[in-house]
Amino acid sequence: MLEIRNLTVNYGAITALHGISFTVNDGDIVTLIGGNGAGKTTTLKAVSGLIRGRGEILYNGRNLASLPPDQIVAAGVCHVPEGRMIFSNLTVDENLRMGAYLQKDKAANRATRDFVFGMFPRLSERLKQVAGTLSGGEQQMLAIGRALMSRPKFLMLDEPSLGIAPLLVKTIFEKIVEINRQQGIAILLVEQNANLALEVSRYGYVIETGRIILHDTSALLRQNDKVREAYLGG
Repeated sequence: MLEIRNLTVNYGAITALHGISFTVNDGDIVTLIGGNGAGKTTTLKAVSGLIRGRGEILYNGRNLASLPPDQIVAAGVCHVPEGRMIFSNLTVDENLRMGAYLQKDKAANRATRDFVFGMFPRLSERLKQVAGTLSGGEQQMLAIGRALMSRPKFLMLDEPSLGIAPLLVKTIFEKIVEINRQQGIAILLVEQNANLALEVSRYGYVIETGRIILHDTSALLRQNDKVREAYLGG
């Protein structure tokens, strides 16, 4: 579904990604793990067209590397950024409508909205509430719900546990797995909680200073001594 080939990204004189390559198969959950500044967020931004790099970003055989973000969303790729980036001055309802901006099939939009409310009942209870007044966990639910309203086939999640109460983190990740299984949406997950990320994903890539240094099934990465020592607390 998604194939990254030799992706290099520079911020001025600083190289953030050094020709990385990886694959996410149809219907899979794949995680990128690594420390702060390793290049995880940069990778997601390059795929979604927010920054430009060199190399190929192939989605179902189509190179997205030169497309603007709206065309990438229209192609079926959606990005839930770090920090959620909801429209804080709009209501929950208005945020969800913005997610469906490119979708013109009203019946399909209603069905997607029903699915979102099934996943996150709190959103239906807070439709008229201004999004900026929601809790951190509720805002993350809204950010994911807004992304789902675009009816993606490929979803990227950047630090979904960031700033969320521990009790809600488990719920959010259970819902991520449900979305993958029920909708068949492929998911590329970036998450500082490497234990949790490897628990819900099938395959993982370890990125350090802009280079992928290791990749394997998530189960085997959890047993890898280097990964355990660096990212899993020994």
